Amino acid sequence: MYKQSVLAAAFAAALAASHFAAAADDKDLAQIREQIRQMKDDYETRIRALESRLQEAEARSARAAAAAAGSTATAAAGAAPLSSPAASAGRATSAGANAFNPAISLILGGTYTRLTQDPEQYRIQGFLPGGEEVGPGARSFNLGESELTLSANVDNRFSGKLTFALAPDNSVGVEEAFFQTQGLAGGMNLMAGRFLSGIGYLNGQHAHAWDFVDAPLAYQAFFGGQYKNDGLQLKWLAPTDRFLEFGLEAGRGAEFPGTERNRNGLSSVAAFAHLGDDIGDSASWRVGLSYLRNRAVEREYEDIDATDTAVVNAFTGKSATWIADAVFKWAPGGNATRTSFKLQGEYFRRKENGALTYDTQGQSLGATPGSYDAAQSGWYLQGIYQFMPQWRVGLRYDKLHSGTPGLSVVDDGILAAGDFSRLLAYNPSRSTAMVDYSPSEFSRFRVQFARDQSRPGVTDNQFFLQYIMSLGVHGAHAF
Repeated sequence: MYKQSVLAAAFAAALAASHFAAAADDKDLAQIREQIRQMKDDYETRIRALESRLQEAEARSARAAAAAAGSTATAAAGAAPLSSPAASAGRATSAGANAFNPAISLILGGTYTRLTQDPEQYRIQGFLPGGEEVGPGARSFNLGESELTLSANVDNRFSGKLTFALAPDNSVGVEEAFFQTQGLAGGMNLMAGRFLSGIGYLNGQHAHAWDFVDAPLAYQAFFGGQYKNDGLQLKWLAPTDRFLEFGLEAGRGAEFPGTERNRNGLSSVAAFAHLGDDIGDSASWRVGLSYLRNRAVEREYEDIDATDTAVVNAFTGKSATWIADAVFKWAPGGNATRTSFKLQGEYFRRKENGALTYDTQGQSLGATPGSYDAAQSGWYLQGIYQFMPQWRVGLRYDKLHSGTPGLSVVDDGILAAGDFSRLLAYNPSRSTAMVDYSPSEFSRFRVQFARDQSRPGVTDNQFFLQYIMSLGVHGAHAF
């Protein structure tokens, strides 16, 4: 384009020169020709410079495109042969979207614990014990349960998640491992694998998301800390302006209060419903009702009989638990990063009936079976107030009611109530206060004090220092 302009200018200048040639002398003609030549040389030099810069820019762009194509080809290596242009485009898009999958997150946690009572003697009086998540844990410094999570979209229909739990005793367990659908028709969603059950409010949250170091007494007494299951979960989100959700679960039921059973079919069934809404721009609420049914076979626990002899007893029968939960959240103008308040509570009621076998190991009076029937309840209420960015304070109160279980071997005079010392009626309680500081959304430091009265005549003053660190990609927590 620039050359054409130069030639046009030169041609016009030549015409002008020829027009005045008859009236000009040779000296004038020479000067005009020299000016034309200089103009041509100058424009050609500038054109060559611009063309050189254009070629360099095109070369850099080509190298960048080639590098990107090479990365995509490497990520897609091993894929099935291309069958059509549409399939090729789809696979290329999928490979690019999953180039950095799965997303990886790591939670590091630890505590320093100071207790006035021996944690080896800890028990929740009046309740059949279960699980290893009961009690304040060991004294001094402890590595908390760390979590390693891998998650990704499988395709446009499914996603998957795997969470390893790294325990302080150097053991590794699978806390969650499931796939779930993405956007089934009609607001349905299906999950299959191992997952934290959707019953209650706190149960579905990982421990690092709790507002206190430990779980409420009700969760420890009724679920051994937290209930998870291997099976299926089906949820339906109603198409309403107000949040309304229903869920069903069915599974293996090997976790407390159930046990491992060598049988086909289902050993646990759960159902839950949640309802919630906003109150203006600054508040929101949610309430829920849940039901869990399990069956236990030879669910053993240790006890001390009336002669101070250690015995092992076992329960076989049905366990049914109802949970009512509610949570209210307030943040001025919806900005929870400055000040906020959360009020949360849950009520549990469990009924168990079946057979309780005394002294299964035959160390005392020999194995003695009898009927067992118990109705027990418990609740907790907690409030968390963020009084300034990064700082929160919280209070929690726990209360349990064991009731007096019906034992046929005691009613018939075969054994004394003292032979089942752990089941003697009592109403455990605990009061807890905490302060935590979060330098960012990925780190938290907490101080907690609790006055625990889970055993008759014993008060355990518990002091905790805790840290929680989040590394890598971590999704938002549920409401």
